Amino acid sequence: MIMARMTAHTASTGALRLSDWGLIRAQGPEAASFLHGQLTQDTNSLREGTARLAGYCSPKGRLLASFIVWRADADTLYLACSADLLAPTLKRLSMFVLRAKCKLTDASADLPLYGMAGADAAAWLGDAAPATAWASTALGAGQVVRLPDVQGTPRWLLAQPADAAAPALPALAPEAWAWLEVHSGVVRISAATVEQFVPQMVNLELVGGVNFQKGCYPGQEIVARSQYRGTLKRRSLVFDSAAPLSVGQEVFHSSDAGQPAGLVALAAPAPGGGSSALVEIKLAALEAGSLHAGAADGPLLQRGALPYAIPADQG
Repeated sequence: MIMARMTAHTASTGALRLSDWGLIRAQGPEAASFLHGQLTQDTNSLREGTARLAGYCSPKGRLLASFIVWRADADTLYLACSADLLAPTLKRLSMFVLRAKCKLTDASADLPLYGMAGADAAAWLGDAAPATAWASTALGAGQVVRLPDVQGTPRWLLAQPADAAAPALPALAPEAWAWLEVHSGVVRISAATVEQFVPQMVNLELVGGVNFQKGCYPGQEIVARSQYRGTLKRRSLVFDSAAPLSVGQEVFHSSDAGQPAGLVALAAPAPGGGSSALVEIKLAALEAGSLHAGAADGPLLQRGALPYAIPADQG
């Protein structure tokens, strides 16, 4: 059954307006250096034509938001994030701009975001399609970013002016896009998971979202300590279930009804029923017993596969 679901989603093709995503614009000669001091990513070296993942942490090292960041020109960077976190994130970042020559604004209405996937999207983009993951290119007055493929399905994030026509492509079901997002293994922090995770708990450094050579940023000491002092005890893995799963839902081990062993970070329904989720989990809970959604006797979770490797001593 799981293979049938995967095959159905691998065939997904088309475009979808991403109403649950938003876009922040950082503009000014010091926009990159300002973000460099706030995010887990090195934005100073971010070149036009490339995109990167980044996290925004509290002083305790917990993720307040996660972003796909790209540079549109010398003085303009864009940060795509969950729409339900855009307003509080923009407000918090703006508090620290002070005298930096950087203006932060909500660009969601100016540049709506679309998710694009599959062969039809590739044909529509044509030569404008970035060839490798995290490459970006201008598309008219907009920008298109290549996301990592998921089980052979290419994906792109398109930001284009509000007055531009939507991509002339088949409608991609929101469930199909969400399923691809889960199986990419790249977390997107939302209101249900804000301040729940240190970046390593959701594998952010494994997918290139944390730069350990850059300077300080909020929570940097805790993030670095988690990386270099002691073994990481929590990671995020893909799981499938016959029952619906939801972001922020607790996960329990069969032997411990009182203490959750993990938390659903991303979730999506699968065609034919059931669902898939990216679940942050205690690695010790994988050693024996079983994992269940909502309660120790709740729906069973079956471990799936990530598209990248977890270090051998971490799951």
